[in-house]
Amino acid sequence: MNFSIIQILLVAVFAFIAAIDQYSFLESLYQPIVAGAVIGGILGDLHTGLIVGGTYQLMTIGNMPVGGAQPPNPVIGGIMAVVFAVSSKLEPAAAVGLAVPFSLFGQYCVTLLFTIMSPLMSKADKYAEKADTKGIEKINYGAMAALGAFFAIVVVIGLIGGSAAGSTLSKLSEQYAWIMAGLSAAGKMMRYVGFAILLRIMLSNDLWGIYFAGFALATIIGKIEGLGGSALLLIAFIGIAVCIYDFQNNVKMKSATANAGIGGDYEDGI
Repeated sequence: MNFSIIQILLVAVFAFIAAIDQYSFLESLYQPIVAGAVIGGILGDLHTGLIVGGTYQLMTIGNMPVGGAQPPNPVIGGIMAVVFAVSSKLEPAAAVGLAVPFSLFGQYCVTLLFTIMSPLMSKADKYAEKADTKGIEKINYGAMAALGAFFAIVVVIGLIGGSAAGSTLSKLSEQYAWIMAGLSAAGKMMRYVGFAILLRIMLSNDLWGIYFAGFALATIIGKIEGLGGSALLLIAFIGIAVCIYDFQNNVKMKSATANAGIGGDYEDGI
């Protein structure tokens, strides 16, 4: 199936917007279930777009960027899955499988772009010290434009080249495996850096015990066969229970302190 120039341009524009939305707008336009419907509509098959988008959404529902560590990119993967399903009349599962090389390539390149942008943060700090809002805007808009342009280019290549482009990306990943391994290592390191930053901001001295208890529970439950997949959810429930208990106790203590000495008489020595 050949796509018209208008369709290619519209898909490229949406990919550009979705790339920025994923990290800046956060309006859920980048979610595969939304992107799939939009791309399906542009390509003239909304029904297939919804089905493939929903399928890809289920596959990536647990893939969340944590502390800078990037999972396979759902924007590029979701768009290309719909493209393959519409153009080649593939089943959703097969279309999702063909789109995997594009999502992996997106993962590596987003990590590379973030690595390139990291040194510019010190430049942004200097602009902030000088109250130079225009300088900060240039850095932010430049990063958005670079990310959006990259997504648009990859999607257009996929639209024009089809599955052959996916095969080429897979071969490049194998040929330059040392580069991909370096980017993967950098991405894995970023999750620990991210958690360290979050702990530095959020953790108070009173919560160290809860932090270590959660770490111990995660380690123990994760080792139990049959609970590995649901370990995080179980620990989250325990954390919620602890938070509710702590909140209720704090409310009672504040209420007792506020009402101390107000009204009432001693009766029967109590």
